[in-house]
Amino acid sequence: MQLSTEDRRGVRFMMRSVAGFALMNLVVKFLGRFPATELVLFRCIVSIVLSYAVIRQRGLHPLGNNRLVLCLRGLFGAIALTLFFFTLQELPLATAITIQYLSPIFTAFFAIFLLKERVAPLQWLFFGISMLGVLVIKGFEPNLSPYLLLAGVCSAVFSGLAYNMIRKVRDTDDAVVVVFYFPLMALPIMIVFSFFYWETPVGIEWLLLLLMGLLTQFAQINMTKALQSTALSRISGFKYFGLIFALGFDWLVFGVNYSVITLLGMLLVVGGVLFNLFSKA
Repeated sequence: MQLSTEDRRGVRFMMRSVAGFALMNLVVKFLGRFPATELVLFRCIVSIVLSYAVIRQRGLHPLGNNRLVLCLRGLFGAIALTLFFFTLQELPLATAITIQYLSPIFTAFFAIFLLKERVAPLQWLFFGISMLGVLVIKGFEPNLSPYLLLAGVCSAVFSGLAYNMIRKVRDTDDAVVVVFYFPLMALPIMIVFSFFYWETPVGIEWLLLLLMGLLTQFAQINMTKALQSTALSRISGFKYFGLIFALGFDWLVFGVNYSVITLLGMLLVVGGVLFNLFSKA
């Protein structure tokens, strides 16, 4: 497939986003002694400051237009990220990220009811392939308990809900306002949880927490630019290069070795999602 100038620009933005998210996931692993809710709290502090600065600079109303849907987007996103951070801390990077890659399946499922979109019969076959991959991983990954699998799948479910809320406001609210609503909704919730579950950072941990927030913002900005540069169907597949980063970090940094069967399960998950994207295109 020949890539146009817009496509190449979109790919560059997408790969920067993938690298940013991959490094953020690595930092979260190094902050494993902190509760997931506290990590989300620090991530929200950085995000709300940077997002509000952009909103003020561009003269936008911070509360947007479709406020109910924006609030739901923030709430669903907060639940999804907290569960994802929890699985990142408890599982190898590649395993946690592979389960999170189920989110497009739930995005498409909820879109049937929320956005009145149609899912072709062939897409359900590809969704089934991804689900089969999760079952393969569950059967051959010793670290993946039913409890952690449930947390990972629930993270993907709430991510799917959040993506649908984002799509519902794409014609009414600016992207930076949509991003702003995540910390706006999540911050008070995480403050309450952190009151009961708090670990005081020491030394370099403060820098790692700041770096986590900055990497997330960098990744989100580039993701938004990628989606605005060209058609989603042309660049979405590049997102799954994140699994290669995760496998590399697991092997080089944490000494994790995966069995061939587990790697096959990961391939089924990613393959099912990618085939679904290509079939929609």
